Amino acid sequence: MANLTNTCVLLTMLTSLILLGSSRLRACIRLAAIQGALVGVLPLLAEASGLTVKIVALAAATIGVKSLLFPWLMARVLRDVEERRELKPYLGYSASLFLGVLALAVALWVSRRLPHGGGEAASLVVPAALFAIFAGLILIVTRRKAVMQVLGYLVMENGIYVAGIGLTPHAVFLVELGVLLDLFVGVFLMGILVFHINREFNHIDTDRLANLRDG
Repeated sequence: MANLTNTCVLLTMLTSLILLGSSRLRACIRLAAIQGALVGVLPLLAEASGLTVKIVALAAATIGVKSLLFPWLMARVLRDVEERRELKPYLGYSASLFLGVLALAVALWVSRRLPHGGGEAASLVVPAALFAIFAGLILIVTRRKAVMQVLGYLVMENGIYVAGIGLTPHAVFLVELGVLLDLFVGVFLMGILVFHINREFNHIDTDRLANLRDG
């Protein structure tokens, strides 16, 4: 199971990196859905020798929310807007990828100095979690479209979730569900906000909204 866990973690890191270099909104939503599925199966792989109903329920809830519900909600919002690409981000895609590679190096460096007792799998889980958090923050800060900023929030939360699974595999079940509930409320409200922004202003460019405020 260690090989499967490592593969899943590496794919999670890869999806975070690809998101930093992608401009197509629908493709980014699909990547976020794939990452949600990868994150969702981690509890099953981490506890493969002692699966319980709670762990299976946690994995099912995570996959259902992160890989199905949230992407469906974002795709539904995207159908009602005209934008299909992020054309002019605050930071270009080449620079974003470079910053992402730098963030990955920092995540690897920091993870080697953090105490963890999860063995070989944890040595990859921790940098993957840190990198997802960094990648999510980069998306939130450097993108203009509200949809991409919401996806950045999702990626960042995925990193927090992976860190919880890797560092505290026996965490209280209700705490994990509480994180999912908070995430659901946040993304649901942001989806509604994106829809209303587009309906009122015919765009989802947050930079133009800031210009309205300054005016």
